[in-house]
Amino acid sequence: MLQHIKIPQSLECQRLFHGRGHAYPGYEHICIDWFAPVILITAYKPIEPDLLTPLVEFLHTQVESCQSVQLQHRYLSKSPIDCIWGEHLPAAIAQESGLKYHISLGQNQNHGLFLDMKNGRDWVKENSSGKVVLNLFAYTCAFSVAAIAGGADKVVNLDMSKAALRKGRENHILNEQEMAEYAVRYEAVDLFKSFGRVKKHGPYDLVICDPPAFQKGSVNIERDYKKIIRRLPEFVNDHAQVLLCLNSPDLDVDFLTNTVAEYCPQLTYQDTILPPAVFKEAYAGKGLKVLRFEFND
Repeated sequence: MLQHIKIPQSLECQRLFHGRGHAYPGYEHICIDWFAPVILITAYKPIEPDLLTPLVEFLHTQVESCQSVQLQHRYLSKSPIDCIWGEHLPAAIAQESGLKYHISLGQNQNHGLFLDMKNGRDWVKENSSGKVVLNLFAYTCAFSVAAIAGGADKVVNLDMSKAALRKGRENHILNEQEMAEYAVRYEAVDLFKSFGRVKKHGPYDLVICDPPAFQKGSVNIERDYKKIIRRLPEFVNDHAQVLLCLNSPDLDVDFLTNTVAEYCPQLTYQDTILPPAVFKEAYAGKGLKVLRFEFND
């Protein structure tokens, strides 16, 4: 396993080992991330001591800037995190493509930034100049931060979680974008009950839709994605760019393209934004899918 771990050459946040892709048999339960100065090991089942001990030793000796190695037990209720080497650091500031994001360690199952979406955020940063952007299922507003950094005129973040949107506001402030706060809107509502709120701030030149695969009581993406896609013509400009994201191992690219063909044929497929190469998948279609479309009325 050790020979497959990517050693970071900078303070840029990144995945160091992606066991969940099933490309490394026997280590499917392990992922390792770098949020300088913290290395976070995520375990989806207990890691055997005869593997964990040399793994921790390897990580903190090979990564010069490491000050803390932490282990998240995703197989336990509330996914607790233990510091297993170095300082106990409950938070970090992730650096990515010249931007910064708050990382919370030990407070929630998710830490605040999905590393497989880096190339998507980079694309948004490079293609947002002068645009009105809609960020659906915004979480901590990382796409919004990238859009404002790229010169977007306005971004609307929509998410059911007020706590996530508060963290998103903190991310804007962290990037010294508080002067642009007038151009950022936060809507803490259920999308499926609030399409009127969406339309109020539009029409949009760029829409990013990155829903959870399943969220109890609110989202079942296999059932609900069509509800979003069929409403797109109501709130986008002609030639708008639309990023449709899918992070369900049980649904493949055909699910997205077939749903688009049936419910919004005005969308024309442009290309696919792949995750970083470290997110290696043994089985095609199991990892993150990000497809870019253009709307032509």
